[in-house]
Amino acid sequence: MKKQNKHILQFLFLIFLLTGSIYVIQNSRKPLTFRKYQGKIFGTAFHITYQSRDNLEPGILQSLQEVDQSLSMFNPRSTISQINTNHSNATDPLFREVFNRAMDVARQTGGAFDITVAPLVNAWGFGFRNKEHINPHTIDSLRTFVGYKLVSIKQNRIQKADMRVMLDCSGIAKGYGCDRVALFLRNKGVKNYMIEIGGEICTSGLNDKGKTWTIGIVRPQDDNQTVNNTLESVLQISNIAIATSGNYRNFYYQGKHKFAHTIDPHTGYPVQHSILSSTVLAPTCTEADAYATAFMVLGLDSSRKVLSRHHELQAYFIYADKKGNYQIWCSETLRKNIFK
Repeated sequence: MKKQNKHILQFLFLIFLLTGSIYVIQNSRKPLTFRKYQGKIFGTAFHITYQSRDNLEPGILQSLQEVDQSLSMFNPRSTISQINTNHSNATDPLFREVFNRAMDVARQTGGAFDITVAPLVNAWGFGFRNKEHINPHTIDSLRTFVGYKLVSIKQNRIQKADMRVMLDCSGIAKGYGCDRVALFLRNKGVKNYMIEIGGEICTSGLNDKGKTWTIGIVRPQDDNQTVNNTLESVLQISNIAIATSGNYRNFYYQGKHKFAHTIDPHTGYPVQHSILSSTVLAPTCTEADAYATAFMVLGLDSSRKVLSRHHELQAYFIYADKKGNYQIWCSETLRKNIFK
């Protein structure tokens, strides 16, 4: 009987080996082609190009939906929405990863990047709640429960120093979404890809022409309809992430005053620095996204000081000089990648 069972096991193993070999041979015959996938997520558009023998769209979409379920402030069932309404203080692994990275950038930038800025962003009309009547008293009142040191995670649960604290991950979630899709593609053996979500980008390998990826930096011009896309420069990059923040897309006028969406957590008011567009290149799109926002708050001089301490970051700033003319400042290591 034992000998018979041994033969059966050997036979089953041979069948398994043969089936696996047939699968590998058939799969290897599939053409390795560049595929394009686009759609909507996080209230914006995404465009993904990747080289694979298989259609990976279902897995890509699942990766994006997982981020949405964790970090979307417009999804009432998301983790962050439940935390903001105090219905729950439970977190999930994706939320904790983003939270910890956000806290690190906050510390590195002296609080210029701060995900507790949500009440101020909402009050100015750029968030997930309706705009409030703004006056100095309102701003001072809201600032009492804005500050990254007012919130922490203990035993996988959010701890708020004030229950009015609300979180806004819009300055980091798109970048993190790019990283999650990149992770999924790498796990599937994909080496060549470009992932773009709302302007934040991850790149790896080469494009369909066998060259590094070509990424344009848009010239900042008041255009909240996203009609003008004149390029200021073109970068040739690969195996790096890039994100851009600017006040020339999301703004409104009230009387003669222009109010832009980047809010300084320290003052409670929209930033008025000379930087018009902040583009950051980093190992991950999560970092690039967060630092691009932080540099808009810090301004040119303070941003350069941060960059001097973080050699893993590169930046390209478009700013206005005292006469209102466009000027460019970029990291020395980035100059060799500028095509135009």
